[in-house]
Formats: sequence, C-alpha cells, structure tokens
Amino acid sequence: MAHTETEQLNRMLQAAALSRAICTVAELGVADHIQPGAPQPVASLAAATGTHERSLHRLLRFMAGHGLFREATPGEFDHTPLSHVLRGDVEGSYRAAAQLFHRFFPGWEGLDHAVKTGEPGFTKVFGQPVFDYVTAHPEIGPILDAGMTSIHGYETAAMLDAYAFAGVRVLADIGGGNGSLLASVLQRYPEMRGILFDLGHVVGRARDTLKSLGVADRCQVIEGSFFDGIPAGADAYLFRHIIHDWTDEQSIQILSHCRKAMPDGGRLLLVECVVPVGNETSIAKDFDMTMMTFPGGMERTAAEFDALLAGAGFALTSVTPTATMVSVVEGRPRL
Repeated sequence: MAHTETEQLNRMLQAAALSRAICTVAELGVADHIQPGAPQPVASLAAATGTHERSLHRLLRFMAGHGLFREATPGEFDHTPLSHVLRGDVEGSYRAAAQLFHRFFPGWEGLDHAVKTGEPGFTKVFGQPVFDYVTAHPEIGPILDAGMTSIHGYETAAMLDAYAFAGVRVLADIGGGNGSLLASVLQRYPEMRGILFDLGHVVGRARDTLKSLGVADRCQVIEGSFFDGIPAGADAYLFRHIIHDWTDEQSIQILSHCRKAMPDGGRLLLVECVVPVGNETSIAKDFDMTMMTFPGGMERTAAEFDALLAGAGFALTSVTPTATMVSVVEGRPRL
C-alpha cells in the first residue's frame, strides 16, 4: 500500500478546511482580540466572538499547526506573523480578503462544473455571473474593494519600482476600481495626469479615494463599460487584474476598444500574473483556478499574452517581473 502517497493526499483533501478556517476567523474577528505577545485564553476569545469554546479551541489548534496563531500555553493563543495580518487594524491587513471569500466560498462548489463545461462555476452556484451578483448586492461593493486591496495592494509599490512610467503624460486606469492604484502612480509622478474609467456604481467610491489621497485635481473620472468602448485622451492604458477575469474572446474585445482609443505611439500595460511553463508550483497557477471557477477568466503564459495582444492589434514588447507575483506586460500598437 502507498502509505506516503495516501497520507499526502489525505492532507491535500483536508486543505479545504484551512481555507475555510481563515475565512471563518476573519469574519468573526478572532485575530482582533489578541494583542501580539499577550496570549488570550480560548474562553475569552469565545466570549468575545460568540463562538463555542471547545470548537474554537479545536479550530485554532488546527490553524496553529499551519503557522496561523500559536498555542503559547494549553488553551491560550498568541499571534504569528500570518495570523497578525488577519487583524483589521494593521498595515497590509488581509482580513477583508478573507471576509470577501467568506461570502463567495460556496462558488468553489462549481469547480467541477467549470471543468466539465468551460463555464464559470460561480454562475452555476449563485445563479448569475460574479460581477452581476456584486451589482445586485451593493453591500458587497465595499467588501470587494477592500478585499482586492488586501490581495493586490502590496503589488503597487513593486510595480512602480520595477516599471518606469517616465514619459507618460496621461495614464488611463481601465477598470480602476476604488482608485487606489491610479492615485499611487500619480503620487509617484507629480507631472502625470490620470483618467479613471469604471462602471457607474464603482466610480463614486473612486472619487472619494482620489480626493482623500490628494490627486482628484489631476484625475478625470469617467463612467462606462469597457465592453462598449474605452475613452480616448491617454497615451498609456493600464489594466491591473482586469484581463484575467475574461475569456480570450472577451479580452480581445476589450483590448480592441483600447487600440481604437490609443494613439499609435501609446502603451498598453497589463499588470497580471504570468503563468510559468513547467511543473513547479506557482501562485499564478493557484489564482488560475480562482479565475476559472469564479469569473470564468484565466491567468496566462507569456505566449498566451503574445497571442492575445496580437488578436487585438498589439505587439508584445516586454514582460517586466516585479518583486511580487505580478509582471507588467507591455504592448505597443501594430502599425
């Protein structure tokens, strides 16, 4: 009997419990009730979070075995670096991301449907595509914004350090969400102006962000759908974690609108994971499962980006890695 393989597969199957545990403690706010270096008894944590004491102990004991929390003495838990960022009040907090997935977690039940049909599993489970669901449930919007910042916000500084935006006079952030990315670029490049383009129910939140970060006077906010068209007026068009949400056909439609809006000397910048070729583990491959199951999109290899850009009238000119999981995929118009 293959004991080693059986045990390894057993642990892999139980990995779903770890993901769900992270979502659960984030939603309950367990981490917020522990100050680093001051272990808290499970009884106090259970009282503060309205949970069953013995069950909470078992959950935290399980998580501690994976580096999330530490049982300092029997029945008392302290933070580790991983659990600390599940607090809502720390820099780089991951709590909002886990709270978002707490709400979307049932979508994973559609993974088999996605594999069998090529259709998003989320749609099968929730009855409508993920972005339609968010629009129909406006209370999800702020959680989505905060969750995306938790997941991807750390990429911004790395992107700015790796890729030179020098020479860009007007940068359009397409699908710019809450405006935090564009604001960071404008702060780094004080002579640059910006355009933020997103759906009507999103741009209200973006206006508040741009104003609070002191760049509203250099940024035009435009409402619209990139499936209908993209505004002209910029010499560089930035899409961060937008194209990975969509199929090749949908992505070519979006990027073709961008090509029509862009001057011949313009730049297309896709900030995305680039899937490595080979059998090694990769966070890009992990995120690809999320893309396949939830919006129905995909993470792509460099060769797949090359083909995608060619289909929309661009030539792939460079792929610039960053210190994070993303790269800056640059395209220039084919003339």
